Amino acid sequence: MAGPKGKKQQKRGVDFKKIKRKIGKKLPPAKNATNTEIKSKAIILPEQSVASEKAGLAVNKRGLTLKELLQQTSHYSSKVRKEALLGIKDLFKKYPEELRLHKYAVIEKLRERIGDDDDRVARETLHELFKSVIHADCKEDNQELFVSLMMPYIFNAMTHLAIDVRLMAFTFLELVIQYHPPSFFLYAEKILQSFEDILRRNQFYLEDKKKLKTALAGLGQCLSLLPCNKREVSSLEKNDAGQRMLHAFEPDLPAKSAGCSVIIPKLKDLVPVLVNCFQDFIPEVQRGSLLDQQSFDCMLSILHSINLAVKFFFYMTDEGKLESRPSQEGLDVTMLTISMTLLKKLLVLFPLNMTNQLSEKDDVEYFGLNAELTEIFLYLSKWICPPAILLEKVLEFLENSLLRKICPDTRIGKALEKREKWKKREKKEKQERQEKQLKHLISLLPFVPKLVSQVPDDWKSRLLQAFTEAFKDCNHVSPLKLACLSIMEEMLVPRQDVVYLDPSVPEIFDFQIAWIRELPMLLILMGDKNPSCSQVVLHLLLRLGQRSLMNSSFAWEYDNMQFSLQPFFSNQNDGDSPFVKLPRDSQELSLCCLLYFSHLDSLLLKSIADCCLCPHLEHHVLFRIIEVLHSSYKSGHIQIADHISFLITLLSSFSVFPGTSDKKEFIESDVNISKESDVIILNRKALKSLTRIVQSCLSEMGDNSLVFQMLEKVILEQMSQIPPLDNLCAMLRMLITLDSKATIISQQAFISLGNILPWYLIDIVHCTAEEDKMVPGSICSSACCYYLTPCFVLFDKSHELLNVVLKTLGSWITKSSLACLTPDQTRYTTEISSKVDAVVSVLQLMHKDNKIWQIISSFKAEIDCILESIIVLQSSKEISMTIEERHMVQCALGRLRTLHSGMQSV
Repeated sequence: MAGPKGKKQQKRGVDFKKIKRKIGKKLPPAKNATNTEIKSKAIILPEQSVASEKAGLAVNKRGLTLKELLQQTSHYSSKVRKEALLGIKDLFKKYPEELRLHKYAVIEKLRERIGDDDDRVARETLHELFKSVIHADCKEDNQELFVSLMMPYIFNAMTHLAIDVRLMAFTFLELVIQYHPPSFFLYAEKILQSFEDILRRNQFYLEDKKKLKTALAGLGQCLSLLPCNKREVSSLEKNDAGQRMLHAFEPDLPAKSAGCSVIIPKLKDLVPVLVNCFQDFIPEVQRGSLLDQQSFDCMLSILHSINLAVKFFFYMTDEGKLESRPSQEGLDVTMLTISMTLLKKLLVLFPLNMTNQLSEKDDVEYFGLNAELTEIFLYLSKWICPPAILLEKVLEFLENSLLRKICPDTRIGKALEKREKWKKREKKEKQERQEKQLKHLISLLPFVPKLVSQVPDDWKSRLLQAFTEAFKDCNHVSPLKLACLSIMEEMLVPRQDVVYLDPSVPEIFDFQIAWIRELPMLLILMGDKNPSCSQVVLHLLLRLGQRSLMNSSFAWEYDNMQFSLQPFFSNQNDGDSPFVKLPRDSQELSLCCLLYFSHLDSLLLKSIADCCLCPHLEHHVLFRIIEVLHSSYKSGHIQIADHISFLITLLSSFSVFPGTSDKKEFIESDVNISKESDVIILNRKALKSLTRIVQSCLSEMGDNSLVFQMLEKVILEQMSQIPPLDNLCAMLRMLITLDSKATIISQQAFISLGNILPWYLIDIVHCTAEEDKMVPGSICSSACCYYLTPCFVLFDKSHELLNVVLKTLGSWITKSSLACLTPDQTRYTTEISSKVDAVVSVLQLMHKDNKIWQIISSFKAEIDCILESIIVLQSSKEISMTIEERHMVQCALGRLRTLHSGMQSV
């Protein structure tokens, strides 16, 4: 039933009200949502920023510390790793102390990246970091510890599946061995095995020869460390490269080098692998194709490695004396096997050439390959008997190499013509090709002596002729000249009873004489420009001199050599002689060569004397020259007259004043007084030492009276020229040395000494007076005794000589004596007042010696004459003198009267 119409229906409650929302409009938060917003003020504390935390720490340009950079080297991104390595390099260059403090920690961390297989650039960056920064700083540190840290990771990378990682490991190995060569012998077995493994996988380098070149470079460096002479072989056992290894880091490291016992079998396996690698290039050569530079480099590296291995075996069997090496028979069997392999697969290809026209560059490259093959063949000839046709080819190649017929456009050591027409790049390439050819040619020279002694006579002459032309043709600064000198010594002076050339054969002797005659000219030409080569020449000359004692043919040629050596000792163009410019050890070799001349000519002695008087010659060298020449004199190689003349020349011409012999010129020059005075004092000491040495030599020459008769005339002639004070004193001392027992001076000598000694005494007075003026060349009054002693000895022996000197001094005061003075006798002054003062000063010096003054007292008439001459001079009106000059004369007169009064009381 329906309800009443007027009653309204009751509304129901709504739980959720649907709200229409616009699309994209953000919903408001729910009414019951919790407000999680926190509002607070910022709290600022000091030292909380990242930059402030690194204050005072070493950082790179990106603001990263060493610790952060090392952590980034392990990042998954190769780019980050690379940037970290560059950052470490930048930090170490900016802060070197960081590397020194954390060196080994850095190495321990960075070595992990050697086998990085993700990025080649990162590996190369790591290699550059080690090469340019870390290795350079580790030179003086514990190298063994560094090696122990690096080698396990390098070997691990060598077994990596990726070929690029393996090759990069060999590059790191090359770097380690370069900075610490003994490390090769510690790990020789593993290293050689790794090289063998990588070279057997030839599929990679046939496509990319650059990879093969990388591996061969490291192998060549390792094999170059193998001993190849007796000294190196015997020292190998003593060189315990691992004795200071810190094994706490790597417990599995070898404690001691295994020596050559493990190297020999490994090399035996490695050589055939290298031969197979080389044969892979042969088809391309035989087709006449033009090879690229990388192919040439790889072929040359392979042959060079084979050559080093063969050379090692050769010296192990020929000279090596290792207790740990295999038996001689075992080595011979090994080498016989290797020799047959090389002969069948390698040497049969000699010489390598192309049928088409070669460029100069390719010509030089093929020359290098053939030179290596030639060297291998000559070493192997000890174990195999090569076919005659192969031997003929080798000899022709060697002859043509010496005569430069292989690369005629690149003559070694000669100035390149028309350089101005070439571009800079072409010049550089030309020079590099010449250096390559020169290097290969020098490697062949050591075989010349033995070949000459073994080949038939026709080839003997051809090889000697080619060698002689090569020696004469190359420039004196070329390394080829030095190499030829070394080989020449073997053929001129045999060692250990091994005679390569018999000088009794006229043709051979002619070549030997031609070589000997080239040596003096070469020595003069080189001088001090190439000291090492000059020393080799001098050593060879010394050996020739020693052999000349046993070979009359060489003795005659050696004696004639002294005429060519004169320019070597004499000063050239007012400059120092080549002898003076050489190092001390080379000078000693030069002097030792003089001992083997059977007769020293006077012209050579004159040149040597000229050299002795050079101001730049060290004094101990001068004394050594005298010692050598005096020894030659006692051996009968120098005539007594020549020897005396040499000694007198030294005493009379030795200059105390550096750079000039004119005292006045030197005194007036603008010089540093104290410095020049020190030089003069040193020179005076040297002259005094020289005088003593000459006196000792004269006393050993025989009877003093006979020696005196021989030198009296010569020495008086030198003294009559009034030389400087020190030289005159030296010659006077030479006289009194020979006149020590009895007076043997002739009448003519008395006359000469009577004219010389007055000027000598005046010199002493003036040099003593100059001391107060601080003039270079002055002598202190206490040193006057050294200069006066020769005069006083002569006066004591001959009172007549003293009388002559007093009369000469008195005659100088008279007015007429001034007109008689020669230019040489006016070296100080011509003022009469100065002469009066000097004469009186001489008498005062004599007064200080009681014995001489007692002798003078017997010549009162001469002293009275001097006194009266001064009095007359003082009162004379004909001679005009200034007030100062008259005062000087008055003072001198007073001093003389005092002496005169003392004489009367005697």
